[in-house]
Amino acid sequence: MVDYPSPNDSRDERRDDPHESRLQSGTADVVKETAADGASSDDDVAQSEVLDSAGSLGFDHAATKVKSFPTSPGVYLMKDVAGRVIYVGKAKNLRSRAGSYFLKAAAEDQRTATWIGEIADIDYMDCDSEVDALLVESRLIKDIQPKHNKELKDDKSFPYLMITTHDEFPRIEVTREPKAKGVKLYGPFASAGALRGAIGVLQKIFKFRTCTLDISESDERWKWFRPCLLASINQCSAPCNFRIGKEDYRRDIKRLQTFLTGGKTRLLKEMQDEMVAASKSLDFERAAVLRDEIKMLERLEERGELETHAQPEVFYIDPKKGLAGLRKVLDMPKTPRVIEGVDIAHLGGGQTVASLVQFIDGLPFKPGYRRFKIQDVKGIDDFRSIYEVVSRRFRRLSDSGDSFPDILLIDGGKGQLNSAMAAFRDQDITPPVVISLAKKEEEIYRPGISEPLKLSRNAFALRLLQYVRDESHRFAQHYHHMLRTKSTFDET
Repeated sequence: MVDYPSPNDSRDERRDDPHESRLQSGTADVVKETAADGASSDDDVAQSEVLDSAGSLGFDHAATKVKSFPTSPGVYLMKDVAGRVIYVGKAKNLRSRAGSYFLKAAAEDQRTATWIGEIADIDYMDCDSEVDALLVESRLIKDIQPKHNKELKDDKSFPYLMITTHDEFPRIEVTREPKAKGVKLYGPFASAGALRGAIGVLQKIFKFRTCTLDISESDERWKWFRPCLLASINQCSAPCNFRIGKEDYRRDIKRLQTFLTGGKTRLLKEMQDEMVAASKSLDFERAAVLRDEIKMLERLEERGELETHAQPEVFYIDPKKGLAGLRKVLDMPKTPRVIEGVDIAHLGGGQTVASLVQFIDGLPFKPGYRRFKIQDVKGIDDFRSIYEVVSRRFRRLSDSGDSFPDILLIDGGKGQLNSAMAAFRDQDITPPVVISLAKKEEEIYRPGISEPLKLSRNAFALRLLQYVRDESHRFAQHYHHMLRTKSTFDET
């Protein structure tokens, strides 16, 4: 086992390794003697043969040595006959992974066949978990720059972990195109899958965001934003909904950075001290959170294979990209800012209600929400209900001189859209952009165009429309529930 090597270590400074010293002594003397004899071709051949012989002996020595490695996580360092580290790798099981380089399969694998013959010695470093091993591997490759890890230090297409420190609420992402400013980079890493898995594990502890939302603490509209699935499964602290303040969120990011730079022991001590202080001040909720985070950090080695923790993409709503996408697909002259959505709900087949929600710059604006009791429609008739709501809403806006939304979204298909357009026609009002979204196939219908618009299920424009549609449905159902409860009380 070895200590962390410095990138500036000289060969002499590393001679305290007993395995290395034992291996090198004879080889060094032979090399000195052949150098003193001149540059004859015979001497060159002899020197080469001696080095080849030493290398062969070293390979056998390393193959034997690896059998004594522990079966725990860690990092292994392969060296040549001169004692130079030529390759660094990580392992969940050091003995198994490092030992695989001395099997027949490694000599036949094109990724390793050309260089494993250079192995003359091997050492390892213990790590607490595979996550720790991944981070130590990255730091060692960056510091030592082994020649057979060369692609990792030269090729920027390899993955990095990037923290956007310039953001109010920094995000964490995996990138192959790291930025030069406003970020903190860790890497490069050998495996994108392992890196994503590590992020998935660490996100359960530090609950950082991985989305690209441009969150500002000064913009109160974010408090009405609907967080993505990661918040629901307690894997993100949801700064997009102001469930955590900027100061507390940045503290969690600092803790993550401490861990990423090898300060796990110090971090655990700080968290334990904070837990005790929280408990003494009777802040038991905070103390419980810290207790759980400490347990997860201490049990990282129980997390299994890193790749199994890679987080599938959560299709969050990015307001800016959604609005830009809508401008493009709806062929609008400028990027829309205000979207209103209309939905209908029925109270037990009798009373019909409607909701109107308003989004500004892609975010819910709850002061703009409206509820309607349908007055002129008997029974269940969504088409006539939509006609009434649109007529009432835009008649009032028109009469008062208020601005229309840039987009009016109707929940439904072509029939519901035609009802909305009939309302504008009969009121003699020029409509804004009016579209409908049919839920089954998520098709977008536009006036005067028979074929629906079908966007990718992952398109930001569609996600934003779904958000507006689902919010209008939720708001309508909430009003429906309020009236039903009131009706029940009135009857009793």
